[in-house]
Amino acid sequence: MCGRFAVTTDPALLAEKIKAIDESTAATAKDAPGANYNVAPTTTIATVVKRHTEPDDESTRRVRLMRWGLVPAWTKAADGGTPDTKGPLLINARAEKITSSPAFRSSAKGKRCLVPMDGWYEWRGEKGSKTPFFMYAGDGEPLFMAGLWSTWRPKDAPKDAPPLLSCTIITTDAAAKLADIHDRMPLTIGESDWDRWLDPDAPVDEGLLRGHGDLDRIEIREVSRLVNSVRNNGPELIEPAEPQAEQGTLL
Repeated sequence: MCGRFAVTTDPALLAEKIKAIDESTAATAKDAPGANYNVAPTTTIATVVKRHTEPDDESTRRVRLMRWGLVPAWTKAADGGTPDTKGPLLINARAEKITSSPAFRSSAKGKRCLVPMDGWYEWRGEKGSKTPFFMYAGDGEPLFMAGLWSTWRPKDAPKDAPPLLSCTIITTDAAAKLADIHDRMPLTIGESDWDRWLDPDAPVDEGLLRGHGDLDRIEIREVSRLVNSVRNNGPELIEPAEPQAEQGTLL
């Protein structure tokens, strides 16, 4: 699975780097994401999509901000006009089930995205004494994970009301040395396949769902148990772990 990750690239710089339209600037200062070394579910994150401006024009890459934890379009509204999300947070979607699951199959048809990150965390060991690891790209460049996204608004909302954009990260069977840490991992998409994955006019590419696009770029290191608490956030979370005496008390 992928339940926590780190991302430090500014959305505007990301858009420039990958030749995308930056649609993140419409966000308020409150929502705009900065460097985050401990991204947790429901956090607003930057994603990459491809959409049309006009029905017949060529789709283009866009950087959009979304809530991490997909809210299907059919989700009922709770009091106050927010989505009723009493069930499990849909932060991950298994690659094997995205075309059949009621929660994901609509998004799989034409609302696929990429979730850029520096790397993600995983824990190994017995409950109560698990050791955290950070999986990251050894070349220092971001990893791009396959995802799905959705738009949601209450039934009685005005047609011009902005929808809630939300997303989920797709996971697949862990491969190579990553399988020693956890049996699942985010589905990476290599740069040469970005547009094939994002194409809103094409069906989902089953070959990409079975692949591990950037597996050869990924490295692993043990990190501090400070990452166990979502209240901790800083570059020290991704630094190599020091001897046990360093672990200290969580904030």
